[in-house]
Amino acid sequence: MIQFSHVYKTYPGPIHALKNLDLEIKKGEFVFLTGPSGAGKTTLFRMISGFDRPNSGKVIVCGQDISELSAKDLPQFRRKIGVVFQDFRLLMDRTLYENVALPLMIRKEKNSYIEKKVAEALGSVGLWFKKDHYPAQVSGGEQQRAAVARALVHQPGVLIADEPTGNLDPNLSEEIIQLFERVNAQGTTVFIATHDIDLVKKRTKRIIELKSGSISKDGYEKSDVERSL
Repeated sequence: MIQFSHVYKTYPGPIHALKNLDLEIKKGEFVFLTGPSGAGKTTLFRMISGFDRPNSGKVIVCGQDISELSAKDLPQFRRKIGVVFQDFRLLMDRTLYENVALPLMIRKEKNSYIEKKVAEALGSVGLWFKKDHYPAQVSGGEQQRAAVARALVHQPGVLIADEPTGNLDPNLSEEIIQLFERVNAQGTTVFIATHDIDLVKKRTKRIIELKSGSISKDGYEKSDVERSL
């Protein structure tokens, strides 16, 4: 489902964001990505979603080699990926319904199809009853749930989330992670970058830890970050 083979990524500076990275995440897995700021987590996620490409090595997502995707291929490829951001990135002048519908509207889907899929997505996160509310009229947790619904509305095979609980209190953070677990139980591959080690420790999930662009831990054992607490 997601495969990195001998991936290097360097930015001007030079900044060595990823160094000889080898990684495989299978279909249906639930994986946490941890590590300090600057470890390469965001770069890794940008590659998975096709926003960046390696200097060398291969990145294969949903059967597609990222390096071989043309500009015209990217929109079709990104329909296979759902992305949830820490800052929600909802449009404040649109209702929750309109925010969730936006990816389907961009694809120029029929109104009947959009209505059906948005109802399913908002229903899955418990927000259908607030579909006509604007983001400023709902809580931070509800905004994040709406962002998850938007990421799921086109039924992606892979859902990635970059610090999705970073702006939430512990109770809301737990609620959002439980939502991701329900999504994963339905067959979606879930990959979450987080600094919230307390949430990670409560679960027996695969943990990948990045340090200075390389994988320092990969498995179900506690990471070095956890041991230091």
